[in-house]
Amino acid sequence: MVSSAQRWRVLALSSLGGALEYYDFVVYAIFAPYLAAAFFPARDPLTGLLVAFAVFAVGYLARPFGGLVLSHFGDRFGRRRVFIVTLLTMSAATAGMGLLPSYASIGLAASVGMVLLRLLQGFVLGGELAGAITYVSETSPSPAAVSVGCGAIFACVNSGVLLAALVSLAVHTSLPPAAVAAWGWRLGFLAGGVVGLIGFWLRLSLEETPAFAERRAIVAKAPIAEVVQRFPGQILTGIAVLGTMAGFNGLIFAHLPAYLTRIAHYDPIAATTAQNVCLAVMSVGLFLSALASTVVGRRRLLQAGAVLLLIFGYPFYAALAGHRFDLTATLVVAALVSALGNGVFAAIVADLFPTPVRFTGVATVLNLAVTLFSGFGPLIATWLIARTGDPASPGWFLAACAAIALAGSLALPRYEGQLALEASPP
Repeated sequence: MVSSAQRWRVLALSSLGGALEYYDFVVYAIFAPYLAAAFFPARDPLTGLLVAFAVFAVGYLARPFGGLVLSHFGDRFGRRRVFIVTLLTMSAATAGMGLLPSYASIGLAASVGMVLLRLLQGFVLGGELAGAITYVSETSPSPAAVSVGCGAIFACVNSGVLLAALVSLAVHTSLPPAAVAAWGWRLGFLAGGVVGLIGFWLRLSLEETPAFAERRAIVAKAPIAEVVQRFPGQILTGIAVLGTMAGFNGLIFAHLPAYLTRIAHYDPIAATTAQNVCLAVMSVGLFLSALASTVVGRRRLLQAGAVLLLIFGYPFYAALAGHRFDLTATLVVAALVSALGNGVFAAIVADLFPTPVRFTGVATVLNLAVTLFSGFGPLIATWLIARTGDPASPGWFLAACAAIALAGSLALPRYEGQLALEASPP
């Protein structure tokens, strides 16, 4: 039996690692305009930004492959080793981005190098968040504790995004624009490498989860094959359910920094400040949503968030594009709405698969959904604007993601209950 103190320790280390991992991954999107100029120069700034976001999407394409490989080892040989390796590799790739010479210095090799580093980032991140969800769900004594624990993880993961935004704010306020464009953006990547080493050192103290240790004798020999053959309905349902979370996060975390300054023409400092407030509110909202789910139910909160985003997705972007309301207030409202579903999705996905294949099941669902909705979200949003000329058109993509999540939630009652079943006495 894992003590309460041990569970909170595991939760803290899992959350810290997730926050550092997402800081590394999201800092690319925050500095995307500078990366476009440094590694993918083009005559038209919008074209350069499109290329930069295409490379961002390439990183997401590597996630499912990374999830397959890393979750295979996690289900076969234990969660701990994978959990440690992912953080070290992610940090090295991020530091490499900060040190990579620009296109002006080494030509096409710079563009290729950035693509390869993005692929490496996506590959290891494919196992990171799935590992965190698996770790916490298998050290929690009840389904309600799983909800709270998973909500806490993503509140802290969201704080990692907030940290990246704060670094962006510090860089933009302490350096002149010419210095930011020339070399200041590199500071965010180098800082990620440093904090990653701290997380790596802390994770060395983690032990294997009790649930995996108890079932070590019945581990799946081919976890992905078993997941695909035995749980196809859970896979499709999980991917659909994650539509709201992945679609919203892909736009807010990756697309919005460039959108607000380049498309909607907000002041960069004002835009970054508003995003920081949005992310801080969202972090609190995620945890409160997880707590509320122990009373209201995960599925109802997910459905409420999906309905609201379905209705207000386009009006949200229209308000941003038209400067109709205060920017900070608009983003805060969006953060609170998104938190309804984003605070419960991890516990929902963990509950779809049994322990022998949970790591692989969670990784498969999470990475496919994030690749489809988050990875291509910024690219699709930018394409919609270029195609239609309507700066509010990304709202249609957000509404479509919400509709998919709402449809997926209707199938959940058929597949829920794995965690409760495992917690019951034999």
